Amino acid sequence: MNKFSSPLRFIPVLALTAALAIMSSAYAQVDECDGTRYRYTSAFDDFTVSYDVEYGSAVNATGLGQSLVVDIYEPEGDVNENRPLIIMAHGGFFIGGENDAPDVLALCQDLTRMGYVVGSITYRLGIDNFLDVSNALIRSVWRGYHDGKAAVRYFRKTAAEDGNPWGIDPDRIYFGGVSAGGFIGLHMAYVDEESEIPTQVDQAAAGMGGGLEGESGNPGYSSAISGVINVAGALKTADYLSAGDEPLISVHGTEDGTVPFGTGMISLSGIPVTEVDGSSIIHAAADELGIENCFTILEGADHVAHVADADAYYETLGTISGALSSMLCESYDPMCGSYDYTAVGVAEWLQASDGQWRTFPTAVSAGQSLQVQWLTTPNAVWNFEVYDASGRMVKTGSGEGEWYAISTRDLASGLHILRIPGTEKTSRFWID
Repeated sequence: MNKFSSPLRFIPVLALTAALAIMSSAYAQVDECDGTRYRYTSAFDDFTVSYDVEYGSAVNATGLGQSLVVDIYEPEGDVNENRPLIIMAHGGFFIGGENDAPDVLALCQDLTRMGYVVGSITYRLGIDNFLDVSNALIRSVWRGYHDGKAAVRYFRKTAAEDGNPWGIDPDRIYFGGVSAGGFIGLHMAYVDEESEIPTQVDQAAAGMGGGLEGESGNPGYSSAISGVINVAGALKTADYLSAGDEPLISVHGTEDGTVPFGTGMISLSGIPVTEVDGSSIIHAAADELGIENCFTILEGADHVAHVADADAYYETLGTISGALSSMLCESYDPMCGSYDYTAVGVAEWLQASDGQWRTFPTAVSAGQSLQVQWLTTPNAVWNFEVYDASGRMVKTGSGEGEWYAISTRDLASGLHILRIPGTEKTSRFWID
């Protein structure tokens, strides 16, 4: 089920200067919304990444000070210096995860190829009291909430004080998150009253103060976002939503065993933690309140299915880029859900950048299949070889068709290299 309503836009005409400013802005948007940008990965061939840029610091769950960093992705060769920004937060149950983990890495790369600036953040991890895990996890969400707000303020601060080094539009900042990162984004968007601060949060405790804004850095700048992107996240309660709230884009599997699709209990190692409202409940509330939203349901899918399943990945990427580009560009057809990337030659672009084939994902769990996409002839028959990190050949076989799954059941954990004889490219993947 996909839901999308195009945004309402209001044009003030109170004075000639305002009208001229609007005309100038509209002209810039025509150039920006060229039919490809923000919607197709063929908009830019490549991207650059600035790693570990410090955006703030705060006291973490262990009581120690922690530097907070962001990897910043920019489209290579882009002349636009006023680009929408997506801040992305990884998953990991607030215990683990990295800002270059498989749940966010491919999304960051592909969204950047579409013309966005993407900032993938680290945030404070850890639970401060495993003997009271339910209340401690709520405090972990709150730390991430504060860190996400500091990241938004960082980009606005650098735009105002440092000459806008990342070329972002401070009025078009979106926050996206996967699993735990989705929790952060949803709470950032919809927890906006002091009365909604959880009672478990002791603001006198180190690293927990600062009210709604927190103390993770860059005070004096707004932490407001233009919308939230939620992949398999949840809210403590959908009652946080109010009419006029920020637009929402979500993707969630109906059989998610980690974060409930509807209302349900979050558990850690079998221990019930807290009841939450998942994406289906949140979007039902958004519909009732008239909040602009796009919701893609992955029927039968488990938690963060886009990490291991190619179809789920393209459904997820398509939902994000289709809905967000519709918000940004009035000239684009409103869209929510997966769509035909080949309409603008993406298959040809993939072949040019990736050779005749590519693999997905870059990391798999033991026994999980590695997907190989053949980019030239859909009915191609080809051989493959798999090597371990020492260069020893550990598996051979043959594949056929545009998509083929190579089982990793007989492979050990660690780094592996896939080679298809007769082609120059190799592909690296990791088995947990």
